[in-house]
Amino acid sequence: MVKSVIPLENYKRTKIIATVGPATDNYEAILGLIKAGVNGIRLNFSHGTPEERTKQVAWIRKASKELDKPVAIIQDLQGPKIRLGDFEGIINVRKNQELSFQYGAKYESSGRIPIQYDLSTKVKRGERLYIYDGKVRTVVTSVRDGVLYAKAENDGVLIRRKGINVPDTDFGGDVITPKDRQDLVYGSSQDFDYVALSFVQNAEDIERLRKILKNMGSNVRVIAKIETRSAIDNIEAIVEAADVVMVARGDLAVETPLESVPIIQRHIIGLGIQYAKPTIVATQMLASMVEAPEPTRAEVADIASAVITGTDCLMLSDETAMGRYPLEAVKVMKRVILYTEGQSISKTTFEQSDAHTKQSAISQAVVDLACSIKAKAIVAETKSGATALHIAALRPTIPLITVTSDVRTAQQLTIVYAAKSYVRPAHKFAATRLTDWLRQHKILSKGDVVVTASGFYPGVVGTTDTIKVRMLE
Repeated sequence: MVKSVIPLENYKRTKIIATVGPATDNYEAILGLIKAGVNGIRLNFSHGTPEERTKQVAWIRKASKELDKPVAIIQDLQGPKIRLGDFEGIINVRKNQELSFQYGAKYESSGRIPIQYDLSTKVKRGERLYIYDGKVRTVVTSVRDGVLYAKAENDGVLIRRKGINVPDTDFGGDVITPKDRQDLVYGSSQDFDYVALSFVQNAEDIERLRKILKNMGSNVRVIAKIETRSAIDNIEAIVEAADVVMVARGDLAVETPLESVPIIQRHIIGLGIQYAKPTIVATQMLASMVEAPEPTRAEVADIASAVITGTDCLMLSDETAMGRYPLEAVKVMKRVILYTEGQSISKTTFEQSDAHTKQSAISQAVVDLACSIKAKAIVAETKSGATALHIAALRPTIPLITVTSDVRTAQQLTIVYAAKSYVRPAHKFAATRLTDWLRQHKILSKGDVVVTASGFYPGVVGTTDTIKVRMLE
């Protein structure tokens, strides 16, 4: 029996991304995560060294090969590091107190609170400055000679290196920092499948990143992290421009009203389905499991809600990066996903934005046919992954098995809804051959019906034009 073979009924349609950190910084831990159900690994470039990342990439690919299971690797860029600087102790803040902030200031000698990013060139009078996850809320009163003055709206405390949110501020295309550029240079030499851009504000940010990647000869796909007020204002254009969209609920819940985040999340998932772009829901999915072996009931409901509304992926951050129970968190998430998918009676449907194209029409026909004849699986040939993306956007309840000659495509498809990828040489009967292989390895059985989608020119992008129904003997 081949290692990657699992029964069709155990295929989860909603995928899992895990973040590697101190708690999982070894080969055995990464192997365990992937074995437990992780489909993508996130490397957070806010931390770590290139040497550590190179080692982790090697571990991920080794585990992927050992388990015969494609895995996506995501390079998550830090973006503008808008944080308080270093100072001793804590700073007590009183309501209506006038505060002053300056890039690189020495608090003990100047009385100005240090920040790690020169906001004086970006913010304007009247704009909001939220510090420490919004625990201290201020409004900018003036900016003079590189010093930012703000009035506190509530009592609170400031602790060094805590984050700052500026929901009203336009960064003017300056979200790709010098550090990000260095990390992109490093990434161009590594086996990454996706790069995630932090603090995206508009579609132009995505296009700037694409130009940088093109100049580096990189073919990674771009994930837009939605975590700013500006991104919400420009969300549809961002979804169109990006390859994948991540709902980064941590900063988003500070930059927008807390109660709006579930509605924003639902809207973004809907746009992802409409434009055939995968979506990721991230942040605090199982936050309690950083310290506890069991989740809260609210966390289970949060996971189930994201699954029911049709997201492609759920992401674990601190839970697997620094938590005490990383493997248990993955197992809990997989268990909730499988149960929800097996029991949910609601179906998410959105009309695709390109519903009148040939590719969308073929994808719709494949899914409709497979459902009407109660097919056991859909087997789709794909070179670039576009066919799989369009079929997945229709949110089939039937397993979507993809066959591609491109290893990179197989890895990128691992975070796409319902898709299970196999790498095989380009051939005019690739789907048929894979179906025979699945029958041979008892994933499919005699009498099973499958629907295949293929093209007359195997291995050529955009040539899917043939649908077949096959009963296995």
